Amino acid sequence: MARRRPPTGAGRGHPGAAVTDDPQLHVDGVPVARYVLDPDLDATHGPRPYLHPVRTLAGTVVTDALPADHVWHLGASLAVQDVDGTNLWGGRTYVRDTGYTWRDDHGRIAHTGWDERYADRLAHRLQWRDRDGRVLLTEHRRLAAAPLPGPAGGWLLDVAYTLTAPAEHDVVLGSPATNGRPGGAGYGGFFWRAVSTDPADTFTATAEGEEKVNGSAEEWVALTGTADGAAYTLVFCGLAEEDRWFVRTAMYPGVCAAFAFARTRSIPAGGSRSGRHRIAVLDGHPDRATVAALADRLATGG
Repeated sequence: MARRRPPTGAGRGHPGAAVTDDPQLHVDGVPVARYVLDPDLDATHGPRPYLHPVRTLAGTVVTDALPADHVWHLGASLAVQDVDGTNLWGGRTYVRDTGYTWRDDHGRIAHTGWDERYADRLAHRLQWRDRDGRVLLTEHRRLAAAPLPGPAGGWLLDVAYTLTAPAEHDVVLGSPATNGRPGGAGYGGFFWRAVSTDPADTFTATAEGEEKVNGSAEEWVALTGTADGAAYTLVFCGLAEEDRWFVRTAMYPGVCAAFAFARTRSIPAGGSRSGRHRIAVLDGHPDRATVAALADRLATGG
């Protein structure tokens, strides 16, 4: 059974004002995302900092956390199922020639210190640890929120991070797919578990539907859904070279910028890998042309 600390108060204030309570991101004074820094969860859930709830400007919640179908899905977070043999995703581990297996191999991604803590941006240091507390990777992460001008409106979440390996050895990142699971299950990376009461839809500039979008390397991916009767759209940009989109709409709605979709990836000893993702959080279902124009702006840094 998951054990989760209840939220305390949320700091409010104008963008740039210092946050004094639980970390939240604001856009023009409106709280749009809570950052759960140190969740009190069972180790099998892959404890890690995560964003939830994330809301549109109209207040629609567009993330899910601890859902019954995959309890270890935690809003929007960084998580990898195989980091040098440690499961930092949660749930069962996929074992070659065996399948999903419960193993005592779960680690934790832990906050270790703040660099910035303001109403519109958060930056901090983290450690990716194995089950014994040994540091697998260190991380610097920055989250920022800003309004989105233009016909689609909404707001922009900017997520940037740098993962650094120890000086002594390389660190290998894997996934169920690289451990032998078929079916395009190369998940692990920046993952957004969405929520939708109606079937979600996904599309890119050239493809539509889970089967075609999953595993693609398009510049952007859109996910549309409905929560509590309100429509929303999420637009994801920022896929790193050789990474792929892992997308689900049939079993559950979710999008992941996957680090090891088809093959393992290594961070060399003392070296780093960086990523940056820009996510537009929109009310409603703008037409495809509006989404494409917005995505092109985001993909080029506009």
